[in-house]
Amino acid sequence: MRLSKLQKYIILQSFDAKNKLDRKGLLDFYRSYKKKPNKEIMVNSITNSIERLIKKGFLVGFGEFTKEKSYIQKIKLTPIGRKAAKYLLGEQKRLPLKLSNKPINK
Repeated sequence: MRLSKLQKYIILQSFDAKNKLDRKGLLDFYRSYKKKPNKEIMVNSITNSIERLIKKGFLVGFGEFTKEKSYIQKIKLTPIGRKAAKYLLGEQKRLPLKLSNKPINK
């Protein structure tokens, strides 16, 4: 199952938290961006990612749920989410290196 970078970040952060994770701490995902989107876009993208992870069964959301909208304040991993987090921790990260096509001369 393919996950976006934000979804992977959410799963790993909630795995490190061991307990319920407050969603306000997930805004740190955008800290490394040089040009940050405005706060409304950041919150909406985090909300969509959390809701999609809940539908996939990786997370459980805690908060207020109405017929029209859900207000999720805290999240927690399910056993399926913990398994995915362990898999992501074992996955090798890509290094930000540029490879040149020039041959190496000795």
